[in-house]
Amino acid sequence: MSAERNISRRTFAGGLALLGFARPALAQGFAGLGTQADGYAEVTPGKSFTFPADHGPHPDFRIEWWYITANLTDTGGVAYGAQWTLFRQALGPGAQGEGWANQQIWMAHAAMTRADTHRTAETFARGGVGQAGATAEPFVAWIDSWRMSGAEKLDATSVSPLDLTAAGKDFSYAFHLQASRPLVLQGDHGYSRKSERNQASYYYSQPFFEVTGRLTIDDRPVTVTGQAWMDREWSSQPLAPDQTGWDWFALHLAGGEKLMLYRMRQKDGHSYASGTWILPDATTRQLAPADLQITPKASIDIDGHKLPVQWQIAIPSLSLAIEIMPLNPKAWMGTSFAYWEGPIAFHGSHAGVGYLELTGY
Repeated sequence: MSAERNISRRTFAGGLALLGFARPALAQGFAGLGTQADGYAEVTPGKSFTFPADHGPHPDFRIEWWYITANLTDTGGVAYGAQWTLFRQALGPGAQGEGWANQQIWMAHAAMTRADTHRTAETFARGGVGQAGATAEPFVAWIDSWRMSGAEKLDATSVSPLDLTAAGKDFSYAFHLQASRPLVLQGDHGYSRKSERNQASYYYSQPFFEVTGRLTIDDRPVTVTGQAWMDREWSSQPLAPDQTGWDWFALHLAGGEKLMLYRMRQKDGHSYASGTWILPDATTRQLAPADLQITPKASIDIDGHKLPVQWQIAIPSLSLAIEIMPLNPKAWMGTSFAYWEGPIAFHGSHAGVGYLELTGY
């Protein structure tokens, strides 16, 4: 698979074709992999994050997303996973056009996963006409009827509380998310490197959401509770031409710690890895590539894609060694450009649940 055709939290080039844009715009791709980003804002170290302003959009950058994954259980102990994602891509740099001349494209994915089923939905919109967008105050990110919205008394330092809704043809959900701990800046104070070169993003998370709400599958409503993880990220040139995809993990440990890891794969078989160890009080420790041992163990074939859905992760400096298993190995996002994303569980030195994303396979 070429770099231009990776799609997930970091890509949605296919949406441009669905909205009728010319092939040059499609070829530019969501992340502009391997192309120049002239005219767009650059990601540089030392940014001072400002909230609530940074909860809103950053149109001077090429790409951006608001991303939530949730690990849930019903009153009978049945496990579920939920995903809600809103992506923004700029077709070109410069001052924002009005109405249909606006150069922002929006795309959203929603998913609901159980051990025996995986449901997905996808929608697209053009910016400038009110169909999709995001605002910092009051905080809301939306596309059509799908919404992530803050309460009237939103705490900007924790982006809490939030209400989240989405619906597909055979599933829907409505969740309330509450966090009592502050946001976490990923990487070097929010500057998240994606290679040994200049690829980077601005990246922060809220990994401490507690969830209550209801989901519906095939017109059968279920009350659920659980944990959710929110990622916010924006950039103009996040990947290098020789990077083929990534493996991303967001883990909720039973002891209250959180762990974010990613491995950016290269054509030569090497990879760039990074991560953040998050203590229950939201203090963090950045994890360097040398700290991490991320090893695929077993794969599944879906539509001709060999996907590593079982993993071993070891971080000797934290005395951590775990085995990861998917709730549903067939958590395939059959969207315009497909990828794998679904809930996982793990055991070993530590136990817990989380989410895994696989792109570029």
